Amino acid sequence: MNANRPPLGALVTLSWLVVFVAVPVALVLMLAFGETADRIPPIAPLLEHSHGHLVAHLTGNHLGEVLRDPLYQLAFANALRNAVETTVLCALIGFPIAYAIALAPERRRRVYLLLAILPFWTSFLMRTYAWIGLLRDSGPLNQLLLAMGIVDRPVHILYSPAAVLLVMVYSYLPFFILPMYAVLEKLPRDLLEAASDLGARPAYVFRTVTLPLSLPGLLAGSLLVFVPALGEYIIPDLVGNSDTIMLGGVLWTEFFENRDWPTAAALAAVASTLLIVPTLIVRQRMAQARAGVSA
Repeated sequence: MNANRPPLGALVTLSWLVVFVAVPVALVLMLAFGETADRIPPIAPLLEHSHGHLVAHLTGNHLGEVLRDPLYQLAFANALRNAVETTVLCALIGFPIAYAIALAPERRRRVYLLLAILPFWTSFLMRTYAWIGLLRDSGPLNQLLLAMGIVDRPVHILYSPAAVLLVMVYSYLPFFILPMYAVLEKLPRDLLEAASDLGARPAYVFRTVTLPLSLPGLLAGSLLVFVPALGEYIIPDLVGNSDTIMLGGVLWTEFFENRDWPTAAALAAVASTLLIVPTLIVRQRMAQARAGVSA
């Protein structure tokens, strides 16, 4: 066997990345620099022969419009804020859950993990529709609040930013719990026990031992939540109000209703660029965390 020949697994991984990542990204970038045309598909050919010459129909107007138009800026700002809030809440809720599962007796961990991933067994769309019934004025949540005397009239939660945030946290919480648990479950128990034996308080042990060692899982889980939350379309469309302009909704409108593929591709390209920065930061932090653990 040739020692310089890459293994089959590496070739399969590289082929998968080229076909399903590099090629789609390249197509989106090509569309972003294209010109809208009254045809099917609604975009002018990027290259064509004219009078014996090869003519390129490329323009940066759509990217410039996306960066300058207040509507698109508002959509990016709303999507970014919503993604950050969802990520922070998933971290605050998911970390204790993952930590509790990791500390549970081994025979119970499978049950707890099953409960954590149970929502994945149901259609994402059906789960979102179920929240509409839960959050409406006559739904079970308002009925419970009224019966307990907490409120004297139904609380208008549905079709509000609060409803969007609530359903997004519910939907993306398992994406944070699973990688967080994978790291916490491997924490060396002897370090935690040694810190406790030396008289360190639980809060100090958590801050100086548990949290630094769990940083890779915290960063990975946050990234898994933040990336899809940035372009979420279904949840804001179903449980949000029409006044809240989100990136996913604007993309849908430009692509399917306005049939402006270049502008939609430009929006997607800018959103992907925004994701590069946090991805690189997370990658650097994870490398530093692993280096600190190995040291």
